[in-house]
This record gives sequence, structure tokens and C-alpha cells, in this order.
Amino acid sequence: MSDPQNYTVGWICAIPTEYVAARAFLDKVHEGPEYVSDRDNNDYTLGKVGRHNVVIAVLPDGEYGTASAASVASDMLHSFPNIRIGLLVGIGGGAPSTDHDIRLGDVVPPTVLRTAVNGLKAQYKENGHRIEEAINSILEKKPRLRQEYERPDPSSDKLYQAEFTHSPNNEASCAVVCGDDSSNLITRRKRTEMEDNPEIYYGLIASGNQLMKDALVRDTLAKEKDVLCFEMEAAGLINHFPCLVIRGICDYSDSHKNKEWQGYAAMSAAAYAKDLLCRIVPSRVEAERKISDILSSVEKNVNKMRGDVQDTKNVVKDLEFEQKREKIEHWLSPPNPSTNYNNALKQRHEGTGLWFLQSDKFAKWKTQRNSLLWLYGIPGCGKTILSSTIIRDLESIPSSQPLYFYFDFNDTGKQALNHMIPSLISQLYSEYEDSRKQLDLLFSSYKNEHKKPTYNSLCKVFLQMIGQVKEVYIVLDALNECTSRKEGLTEGLLLWIRELLKLEQNNIHLLIISRPE
Repeated sequence: MSDPQNYTVGWICAIPTEYVAARAFLDKVHEGPEYVSDRDNNDYTLGKVGRHNVVIAVLPDGEYGTASAASVASDMLHSFPNIRIGLLVGIGGGAPSTDHDIRLGDVVPPTVLRTAVNGLKAQYKENGHRIEEAINSILEKKPRLRQEYERPDPSSDKLYQAEFTHSPNNEASCAVVCGDDSSNLITRRKRTEMEDNPEIYYGLIASGNQLMKDALVRDTLAKEKDVLCFEMEAAGLINHFPCLVIRGICDYSDSHKNKEWQGYAAMSAAAYAKDLLCRIVPSRVEAERKISDILSSVEKNVNKMRGDVQDTKNVVKDLEFEQKREKIEHWLSPPNPSTNYNNALKQRHEGTGLWFLQSDKFAKWKTQRNSLLWLYGIPGCGKTILSSTIIRDLESIPSSQPLYFYFDFNDTGKQALNHMIPSLISQLYSEYEDSRKQLDLLFSSYKNEHKKPTYNSLCKVFLQMIGQVKEVYIVLDALNECTSRKEGLTEGLLLWIRELLKLEQNNIHLLIISRPE
């Protein structure tokens, strides 16, 4: 049995495909460890790569992401306390751009100032690499791996336009569902014999706890942050197991996921890792500090690192929401009432409307449960300016964003109930996160985004959405200019108001301004 004290390189894989590839590149396989920590739940393969004793572990079956990776790393350090070099080797999603022509099977490690990485980079630049030959040599010795791990046909390497997505309801392969229509694909030149294939890229790898499956978000982060690759485990290791991340590209971080390139991508990443280890002299490894010692000295930076990871997650989440919101805005085509609101505020003089804002009726309306206040006045008395004054006052209430709509005689897009409802829905969706699920479900039911929703379906979903908001203020201006009322549909308008105020689990404050009629 092998002594855990003798192992100085820790190699972590996320999935069995990566684990098989890592084991395949061992020059020699050792017997299992003599002992492991009582707190260690990992499965290990021990062996030699070049002149280094290496311990390889894989995440538990079916468990992915940052938390699982952190647990495996922590257990490994308990049982193998002399580990000085950490490697996280496997597959990831590429982020091709005009600056980085990343292809499936390419390798992406981060840019780090380690002598071995820079030395290997220079070696590859001068003489190229032999990753393809190394993979083929292993497959000749282990023919059982050939079907899953050899390089797929280059014709299956398709990069689709960011806007062209794989139908979420169709689990068939992209070759069947998405095809090879040139209008949906990004045309790329064929690599020449003088170029490395796979290519090695050095740069930023983004890590999160979920798969990147949105090409628009991918392209945004590639452009703004120069991200080359997305993966799911490194963020969980940074505080537990400082390591070099090496990722073979198996997809393009979009909706067109398939497993065809996973085996080869895992092989190419493992081949690079072996080349890297073979450049490192064992005495240099022994001179490195133990990872466990490094962790104790960087503990004070943990909170900042966690904050940075959370900030990245929030940026991705915000980008994804903004893109979805833009699609829904296009689908709803809601009129924008902010133009009326801002124009009215420009005409307002300081102090205008204070008589109402300081009134008992307004105070009661703001605090009374499911309240209705209907203000009316003659033409030209300043009702619209008053409504904007009220909205601005309501915006000052903590954790509250009023919904509002202006019926406008001069704007045909703001004259009917079927104009008001989409506008209120759009505001509700943007400002109240708890309300979004209902509209997302309605939107997904319309598989063709060009098919507009019916008025009745929107009325229904609005009541469902607002039912998820604990308290909300709604201001409707110039109801007398609503053409639905003039067309004899007053009953529909009043019915909508009644239904709104009947929502027992909510606290809705509705304020309406109109002429006396």
C-alpha cells in the first residue's frame, strides 16, 4: 500500500469522463493509500506522472458545482497533507470571440506566473505540441476508450449564432434539431496543418454553480471581461485548494449542449496537465509551501473572494434577466407612460399639490388595506400634474415602486384597456421579482414570439402577478380618455377594478384621476 505522505500533486476531476482521462495519462499506477482520514469520503487513484507522485480524486456521482468540489479538496488535504501543487483538470464551455478563435477540443488554462506554465507556453510556441499524438497513443493501448474519447469528426464542431437557440423542449441532438443551415451558423476558416490543433489558450476562466447555457450572456462576458471559458467547480476550490485550472472545450456555453466532444476534451486537458507536470523538477515541488499552510495564511482574504464570486454571479443573473426582459418587452409592446410622467413634472411648480399630499384622505388611502381613491376635476385644472406629483411622492416610500398609466387623447397607443394592462404588467415584471414566474409561464406558452397574447390572458396573468406582491400602489390618470369607456365597455373597466381590490392576500392602493363624468 502507498504512503499518503509521499504524494505532492493533487489532481481533481468533476465527472467520471474526466477521471478516466486523468487515469489514462498516469505513467504508473500505484496501490491504494495505506490509510485516509476518518473525515475523507473520496475515492482515489494514486500513480506517477513523470517524476511526480500524483493523487487523483473525482466528485461524487451526480454532484457538481462549487460546494462539492470544495468538499473533495478538503478531504484530500486531510489525507494527503504534503500536497503542494493542485490541478483541476477537465472539460468546460468555450467562449469564442473575434480575438479568440476557440474550437471544440482546445485547451484553456488561466494565465499564471508559474515558471512551468510559461516554459511550456514557450515550448509549444516554438515547436508545437504533441497532444493529439499522446491521445492517439493511449487509445491504441486502451482500444475500449476509443469510441468515447477519440476526436469526433470536425464537421460536428458547429458554432451557432448567439440568437439561434436549441428548443428547450426538444432533447434530441443538435444535428437533428438545429441542423447545419448556414444562416444559423458562424462561418469559421479551417485550421491549417501549420497550426496547433488542439490550440492552447491562456486567459480568464469564469466559474459559477450552474452551467452557462446562454450565448448572449457568454458573448457579453467575453467582450467585457475577456472570458475564454466557463466551468462549475473552480470557485468552490479557491478557498480550499489553490490550483491551476485546465479545461478542454467540449461545447460553446450555449443551449446547444451535447456529450459528443466531452471525452476528447477531457483527454486534451489531461494531456496538457501531463506535459506541464513533466516540465516541473521534483525539487521545485518540494520547495513549494504545502497547500494546507497556504490556506491558513490567506484565511483573511476568504470573505473578499466570496464577495467577488457573488458579484460575478449577480452580474450574470442581471444580464440574463435583462435579456429576458427585452424579449418580453418586444412581445408585449407596452406603451411607455414615463414620457407623460416626466412631461407633467416639467410643468410642475415647487409646492404644487402639497394641499393633497398633506391631506388626511391621502394619508388614509396610503395606509388603508385595499383602498380606492377617485379624484376628479374640470378640464385644465392640473389633474395630470397632480398625478405626477403623487407618483413622485409614492416613489419615496421604502421598498415600493408605484405602477402607473396615463390615458392620453393625443396618443392612440395609450387610449384603451388593452394598452394599459401590458404597460402595468411590464412595470410589475421589472420592479417586483416575486411576480415574474407567472408572466414567464405565459411567455413560454407562446412558442412563436411574434404571436401576441390576448387581452383576456393578460388580464388574468396581471391578477396572478400582482397576487404575489404584498403591497403595491397604482395610479391611473385621465380615465375619462379611455376609449374602452367611450365604446360602452365601462363595465369591463369597473369589473377589472373590482377584481383587483378583491385580492384578499394583498394590500393594493388604487388611485384614479379623471374628469367628473
